[in-house]
Amino acid sequence: MNGFIGAITQEDLMGVFVRLFIVLMILPLHEYAHAWTAHKLGDDTAMYQGRLTLNPLVHIDPVGALCLLIGGFGWAKPVPIDPTRFSRKHSMRFGVAITALAGPVSNLIAGYIGMIIYRLFIGSKYYMNYLMAVAGGESVKNSPMLLATMLSVFVTVNIGLAVFNLIPVPPLDGSKIVSYFTSPKVDRWFQQNQQIISIVFLFLVVSPVLGRPISFVSEKIFGLFVILTNWVPVSV
Repeated sequence: MNGFIGAITQEDLMGVFVRLFIVLMILPLHEYAHAWTAHKLGDDTAMYQGRLTLNPLVHIDPVGALCLLIGGFGWAKPVPIDPTRFSRKHSMRFGVAITALAGPVSNLIAGYIGMIIYRLFIGSKYYMNYLMAVAGGESVKNSPMLLATMLSVFVTVNIGLAVFNLIPVPPLDGSKIVSYFTSPKVDRWFQQNQQIISIVFLFLVVSPVLGRPISFVSEKIFGLFVILTNWVPVSV
């Protein structure tokens, strides 16, 4: 037991803290984005059911939150929508797709903002002085490094959530986005095989099968965010 506790680093604890923050703040933001977009398109179903809010208690799905804390990606309770209430300016399939897309987009926006803050921090005089002190062999607290790690994990988890939710498998957002380009026949097939698909999907979630492609795509987006924040100034 003592060996196990000793193997847990401060970085591990910080990672858990960030994921808990994701569960309490970013997952609600993801679902709020769905509710807000549906509301703007004319559907008030989510609002009447109390889902047009950032309150985490009404959005958290226990299993999805646990998967996020353990595996780094998960989900919240789906926001209810009624496509028949969408404005007639667009088709119902378009409204469903846009509402679904709003969730992952909110994560990418949060991740990009997190990257800006991360770049500002690691380019600050405070962090630079810390690195110089470490390089000089001085005894210093690791608070700056832990904060940098926390910000990095924050960006990574947000990107991972976006990529995960874009997988075209029900009930994830990706399936609703793809449905805009497919036919009702495909929709019916998914509905008829929903139980089998859910079982297979849960198996994939707890296995390393999904982790590798999600990590690959997430790393590419992380690198893109780095490029897109090269404008962030470095303190001298």
